[in-house]
Amino acid sequence: MKKPSKLNRFFMALVFFFLYAPIFVLIVFSFNDSKSRTVWQGFTLDWYAELFRDSAITGAIGTTLLVSLLATVIATAAGTLASVGFFNMKKRIRGPLMTINNIPMTNADIVTGVSLCLLFVAFFGVWGGFAEWFNSLGLFRLPARLHMGFGTLLIAHLTFDIPYVILSVMPKLRQMDKNLIDAAQDLGCTWMQAFWKVVLPEIKQGIVSGALIAFTMSVDDFVISYFTAGSTTSTLAMVVYGMTKKRISPKINAVSSLLFATVLTLLIIVNVREARQEKQK
Repeated sequence: MKKPSKLNRFFMALVFFFLYAPIFVLIVFSFNDSKSRTVWQGFTLDWYAELFRDSAITGAIGTTLLVSLLATVIATAAGTLASVGFFNMKKRIRGPLMTINNIPMTNADIVTGVSLCLLFVAFFGVWGGFAEWFNSLGLFRLPARLHMGFGTLLIAHLTFDIPYVILSVMPKLRQMDKNLIDAAQDLGCTWMQAFWKVVLPEIKQGIVSGALIAFTMSVDDFVISYFTAGSTTSTLAMVVYGMTKKRISPKINAVSSLLFATVLTLLIIVNVREARQEKQK
C-alpha cells in the first residue's frame, strides 16, 4: 500500500487542527482563573465547582441523563426486536422497510424536529376534542389539555435512536448461522428459548454497540430536543444554548468540556469494540 505523501499529511493535519483547535481552546480556558476568554491568569477548578452549584445546569444534566438512559433502554429493546423481524422478512419487503428506517439518520435534524413538533401539536388538538367528549360521559376524567414536555422529548429521542440500533444489530444477524435456531428447536427449545439462549448471545456485540451509539446521540442532541421539549423541560444542550444568549460565563466552557469528554469517551468505546470485532473476524 502506497504511503501518503508529506503534502497529504500536511493537509490532514491542517483539517484536524481547524476541527479541534477551538475545542482545545475551550477546554483550556475552562480552567482559567479569570472570566477573560483571551488572557490566561492561572489554573483553577472554580468554574467546575460553580457549575455543579448551579441548579439549572444540574437539573438539565439530570434530565439529559434520564432521557438518554430511558431512550437507550427502550430503543435497544425495540430496535433488537425490529431487527429480528426485518431479518425474517422476505427481501422484497425488507428492502423498502430498511430504506424507511434509514430516513431519520439521513434527514436533517431541523426537519425532524419541526415535523415532530407539528405532529405533537396536531395530536394534542385532536386529544382535546376527544377528552372533552369522553369526560361528558361521566365515567372518569381524562386530562383535557396536554403539553410538550418530558414525554414528547422521550418519544422524539426514540425516533432517531431506534434506527441506529437496527443498523448495528442487522449485520450480526446476517453473520449468524440460520441453522442454529433450527438446531436449538430440534433439541427441544421453544422459539423464545432459542431466541434468549442462541440468538441473543450471537448478536450481543451489535446490541451493545447500538445501545452505546443511541446513548451518545441522545446526550449530544440539541435541535430535535429544542423543538419537542416544550417550555417546562430542558436538556443540557438547551441550557448551554440559553446561556450563550446572555453574557457568556466560563461555566459554559466547563459544561461544554464535560459534554465533549462524555461523548468522546463513548465514541472511543464504540470504535474500540468495532475494532476488536473486526480483529476477531
